[in-house]
Amino acid sequence: MGKFFRAAAFAVAAAAALPASAANNDPIVLVHGFLGFGPNELSGTGFRYWGGFNDVAAHMRGYNGVTRKVMAASVGPVSSNWDRAVELYYQIKGGCADYGAKHTAKFSAYGARRQPAGKCWAASASNNPNNYPLALYPAWDAAHPLHLVAHSQGGQTIRVLIQLLENGSPNGDEGGGALFTGGKTGWIKSATTISTPHNGTTLRDVIVDYVPKISELAGQVVEVAGLGGSANPGYNFKLEQYGLAQVAAENFRDFLARVKGAPFWSLNHRNSAQWDLGPDGARELNNWVKTSPNVYYHAIANVATEQGSSCCNDTDRIIAPFQSGAYQYARNDMMFFLKNTAGEWVVPSILMRGIGSYTQSAAGRVAVDSSWFPNDGVVNTVSMKWPAGQPARNYNGVPVRGSWQYLGYYARYDHFDVLGWLQPGSAVYPIYDNLSKLVYGL
Repeated sequence: MGKFFRAAAFAVAAAAALPASAANNDPIVLVHGFLGFGPNELSGTGFRYWGGFNDVAAHMRGYNGVTRKVMAASVGPVSSNWDRAVELYYQIKGGCADYGAKHTAKFSAYGARRQPAGKCWAASASNNPNNYPLALYPAWDAAHPLHLVAHSQGGQTIRVLIQLLENGSPNGDEGGGALFTGGKTGWIKSATTISTPHNGTTLRDVIVDYVPKISELAGQVVEVAGLGGSANPGYNFKLEQYGLAQVAAENFRDFLARVKGAPFWSLNHRNSAQWDLGPDGARELNNWVKTSPNVYYHAIANVATEQGSSCCNDTDRIIAPFQSGAYQYARNDMMFFLKNTAGEWVVPSILMRGIGSYTQSAAGRVAVDSSWFPNDGVVNTVSMKWPAGQPARNYNGVPVRGSWQYLGYYARYDHFDVLGWLQPGSAVYPIYDNLSKLVYGL
């Protein structure tokens, strides 16, 4: 799958203008997106979320010949951004995940639990009687800040985390959980998002048959991961906070078949990824998650569709011409399981509308027009730039706190190309070299 490495001109120029010597050596935490997984999952395949068969985290640890601390987190792949932010906080700092008393009570009808078993991390290897996984960076505080780098939904997650760290819960007293007290200003130096649906993705509306599609998409992720290794790697939805834990030796397909009737999977469930990732859910999130004046924010976009008058099936064969106007279609080099939802497709003689041609203007909902058509197979490119209505600008080489700085886009890179999935390191490492140069120069 050949690609051309190309970014907007101002992004390249801005990165080149940064000093060669680092102004800081603060650790980086990588946060995965929807249906993502941690570095110790999919065992036996050699496949990583960050890099595919490459290793982006390891590459970043050695950036510019200096040993650095770069860590990859693992949070709920289909959970809400609130729940993911809670898990991210405790996974970095140490302790047991506490989702908050009021938050849990609000979703108790769905089976929500405040402090489920199985989501704890030890702050000290010498004081770990329960043999919990070790926290990523227990020293984390204002004197020991972090850079957060996130892909896809992970970008929403880190924004929620920053909001809670600095301002606490918008619901008031959540029962004493450390994350919800606020006042943790300066803990995050920078937040960089890659392919993040800041204003939602219309994929959520295109895929209305949610539960079967999640099984299908998760299976295709594992299929890609298994191309070079085990045919049956592990995958876990991490839904213990809803009492939906997978049992021993139960794979994700069997698990989903067993619990697919649970309220969590409803499209109307408001504490789940399927709500947060749609335009209406993202608008609701943006109403309370604001841009911090204390953090450097950066956004990177990408696009893997193009205008055309025909659409292609997953074997790259032209199957039908349409009057497309400005409609966008998947490029032939897009990852195979993204092509249908990126543009239009035929099943078998019915024209189905994908992200590249989807619009809607229903009263009370976020309006979607043709500016949303370009996409990377999962997220609308326009949504990757910054949260609507919040401080933002195109990056000009002078970093500032408290405003989203749009670094530009990578053309012909789909949603997983920017991670290095099925790509050589030479195609993806420059993205993270430029990013390292940016954040270490702050």
